[in-house]
Amino acid sequence: MVLALTTLPCIFAQAEVVIIVSSHSSLAPQTAQVCQAFLGRVKTPTPVNFSEKNPLREEFYSKACKKDPAQVQAIWSKMIFTGTGTPPAEVDNATAMKKSIAADTNSVGYIDKKDVDASVKVVAGFN
Repeated sequence: MVLALTTLPCIFAQAEVVIIVSSHSSLAPQTAQVCQAFLGRVKTPTPVNFSEKNPLREEFYSKACKKDPAQVQAIWSKMIFTGTGTPPAEVDNATAMKKSIAADTNSVGYIDKKDVDASVKVVAGFN
């Protein structure tokens, strides 16, 4: 008996990416300002990024900033080469992201909405 798996619909759960700040922060940045920070064009808020191995990174840049990984890499390569920018600090997982954001009221990051807790607050979201 052969099961035709190709006829079954494939459903991949995508994260609901949310931009977060510390629960004690007075920051309420617009998405455009957050993207400018993550792309090195403004100094505040201070961005905290996931490492490249975390799939949420690509999803964040795609949904929030409308950039693919190659575009982001090109922007940062140019800035690093010319000495005009330093990429955001990186963390590996949601726990480290929340800890970093909660500790600095001037920082901004992103996580999957399901990982939000009382240490951070959501300022924007993307499906």
